[in-house]
Amino acid sequence: MFTDVELLSWIERFFWPFLRLSALFLAAPIFSAGGLPVRVRIVLAALLAVLVAPALPAPPTIDPLSSAGAVVAAQQVFVGLAMGFLMQMVFAAAVVAGQSLAMTMGLGFAMSVDPQNGVQVPVLSQFYVIMSTLIFLAVDGHLVLIQALVQSFTLFPVGDPLLMGQTAMNVVYWGSQLFASALLLALPALTAILLINLAFGVITRASPQLNIFAVGFPVTILAGFIFIFLSLPVAFSLFIELFDESLAQTLQLFR
Repeated sequence: MFTDVELLSWIERFFWPFLRLSALFLAAPIFSAGGLPVRVRIVLAALLAVLVAPALPAPPTIDPLSSAGAVVAAQQVFVGLAMGFLMQMVFAAAVVAGQSLAMTMGLGFAMSVDPQNGVQVPVLSQFYVIMSTLIFLAVDGHLVLIQALVQSFTLFPVGDPLLMGQTAMNVVYWGSQLFASALLLALPALTAILLINLAFGVITRASPQLNIFAVGFPVTILAGFIFIFLSLPVAFSLFIELFDESLAQTLQLFR
């Protein structure tokens, strides 16, 4: 027979990793997709908690139903959400880059539903999201993200005090860096389209009878696609760098 103390210690050993993993799956890319049922996320989080719990440091004895247990549970959820949100912002940078290009090329009206977030985004944003998702899976980013969460139990053990304000500022700072990365991702095609628009402006001044709308839109769209294709190798390298930096940032988030 098992005593209440032994049963409670076993539950605590699996309960805290389950909370952190389930919160990660709620915010992390791929796992938080609307097409993935909630039951699948819960089962996956429970299975991973059972697998990784024996390798984690022994948690302190805290009653999950007490007020102290509620505070610790909130900390675990916050840690998982923060780590997943950091990686999610890389995909947000892809959406921002696609929106900038779509508006400049004249494709802002071409919208599609993003299955990751369940909102309408331009087709170019959808293209960059799909490309970033494939790169993320190709470099085993989902496995490295879970590994980073497991390492977070060593960097930030269960029950340690958490400076949520400083952690939130670190997340905001990383978000500002990703806006700059979105600009770098779209910059080659944006620069080319800007030069084309300047050229059309000069042509319009030299030949006012030219219908600039009938000629300019097809040329701008065609040139935009050409320069997007030419900038794909740079985009691949930039996405990989962003994933590496985001995973490194998740480990430094609570230091």
